[in-house]
Amino acid sequence: MGRVHILLKQHVGAPCKAVTEPGADVQRGTLIAVPDGLGANIFSSVCGVVESVTDTEIVIRKKEEQPESYVKIPEGTKAEMVAYAGITGMGGAGFPTAVKLSADLHGGYILVNAAECEPGLCHNIRQIEEQCDKIIRGVKYCMELTNASRAIFAIKKKNEKAVRVLKEALKEEEEITLHLLPDIYPMGEERAVVRECLGVELGVDQLPTAADAVVINVETVSRVAEAIDERKPCFSKNVTVVGKLNGGEEPHVFLDVPIGTSIGELIERAGGINGIYGEIIVGGPFTGHAAQEDTPVTKTTGGVIVTIDLPDLHGAPVGLLVCACGGTEERMRDICAKMNGKVVSVARCKQAVEMKNGALKCERPGNCPGQVKNSIQFKKDGCEYIIIGNCSDCSNTVMGSAPKMGLKVFHQTDHVMRTIHHPLYRHLRVSKKVEQDI
Repeated sequence: MGRVHILLKQHVGAPCKAVTEPGADVQRGTLIAVPDGLGANIFSSVCGVVESVTDTEIVIRKKEEQPESYVKIPEGTKAEMVAYAGITGMGGAGFPTAVKLSADLHGGYILVNAAECEPGLCHNIRQIEEQCDKIIRGVKYCMELTNASRAIFAIKKKNEKAVRVLKEALKEEEEITLHLLPDIYPMGEERAVVRECLGVELGVDQLPTAADAVVINVETVSRVAEAIDERKPCFSKNVTVVGKLNGGEEPHVFLDVPIGTSIGELIERAGGINGIYGEIIVGGPFTGHAAQEDTPVTKTTGGVIVTIDLPDLHGAPVGLLVCACGGTEERMRDICAKMNGKVVSVARCKQAVEMKNGALKCERPGNCPGQVKNSIQFKKDGCEYIIIGNCSDCSNTVMGSAPKMGLKVFHQTDHVMRTIHHPLYRHLRVSKKVEQDI
């Protein structure tokens, strides 16, 4: 019958507190955990029996029959229903949506992040193509809740079908428009979205509200519509599964996956792993992390990527260039270890600023200066290879100096890009500007 493992921390803030116990019968939509401070309600995603409750997760044994019905959230104001439904940012950040939508924008902007920034992922774009009406309803609710007078979809121009669908759906919507983005990473970072759509440069410590804007993900606005129109709790997630799969190389998009489902189950639904592989990554190539097949889907799970094997550096000395837009130093060390490299030097992108919580933020995401100083450090420290995790523009600047110094460059996404037949991140070949023909 199977089990789901529902984690108690799926959002910014402290883990939730369980409000159920072993042996309890639960339905889809039964409230099973509540916030302990900043957070969001967590609901059962299946019909079953609670098997165990720990400080980190609730395990539910599924019943053989899984009805489509669910326990509806209480009726209330739109803001109350969004809060009770337990919606968080579903693009990866996991900030509680009700808190974000409590801002008064004084006639400002809802910016819908449809960039689907991480290469290889396409579930946001697929949802626009298939469920555009629901998404637009959600956008209108977000505008109403925040007192916004305008909304803008920020979407990459390359997604031609989704752009056509949006244009058709928005023909009569004077307050909602499109802004076309270049295919550059990280156009989906929220300060980059504000910069591209509104022309406002935010500092690393500023939120989009400083520009009278709220940035919200495509799937998140659809969950807002579900909460208000259908009184539906947030207990499912849209996921892209891609990579070295028996089901083919094209991305497999699964909509409304029950939260707590193992990523191994999704891989099996995509045909299973095809032969020898390197890593299973949860998230995207840049900001995801290595995982096991028993890792559960959460509200912030976007992608599951099965990669080809990584190259062997045979113990060569390696420098790590840590970027705010890519993997953490821990993630890059993990990649280096899997490549049998030896870390002898670590540097940060010159625009990476360390915040109070220890996380890095880029001063100007997507627009980066040269990295000559770091390349000189790596050469001085005796590196033969450098592993970088930089954005499109920053990778381009690394390539302007590192190879001239005899440094061999491996981008942390290379094994993923080779798996999905995507150009490697080296030289920038895409214009930073896109003509707005809308």
